[in-house]
Amino acid sequence: MERILVVGVTGAGKSTLARAVGERLGIPYHEMDALYFAGPNWAVNDKLTEEITRIAAEPQWIIDSIGYPEVRDLLWDRADTVLWLDYPRRVVMPRILRRSLRRTVTREVLFGGNKETWSGWLSREHPVWWAWSQHARRHREIADRADDPRFAPVQTRQFKRPADTATWLTSL
Repeated sequence: MERILVVGVTGAGKSTLARAVGERLGIPYHEMDALYFAGPNWAVNDKLTEEITRIAAEPQWIIDSIGYPEVRDLLWDRADTVLWLDYPRRVVMPRILRRSLRRTVTREVLFGGNKETWSGWLSREHPVWWAWSQHARRHREIADRADDPRFAPVQTRQFKRPADTATWLTSL
């Protein structure tokens, strides 16, 4: 495990796991949303592809994302391991609700200086709505990629329950 993607639906715990694995293995961790969102009003980084190309060329990295569409194939082509947090909605939804509520109430500064807002909860792109609406689609997309012969060298480890993930992490 040298070049690792941690994938799953929004709120599954990708960043938390990626950070922990990176620390245990001494592999540099890169937060995809911090790379993607470049500034206020959720502005997208126009140099994302260049930055991901540079990171993906490194011998070791861990990224907490399936990858935004413009860099997805690049990451999957270079990854040697995929850690898939394939948790059901009943696990993910309470997590994302708690996280978004905390971020909204505390006005936590996120990627590019952005914050979750009360009015943002009404948007279809809010993390809570996104996690709910994209859950089945993201599962299919990850399963298709895991089975795709183009990415055959990638070893995929699928976790269906947080307890299984925790046990595996402890064994590292």
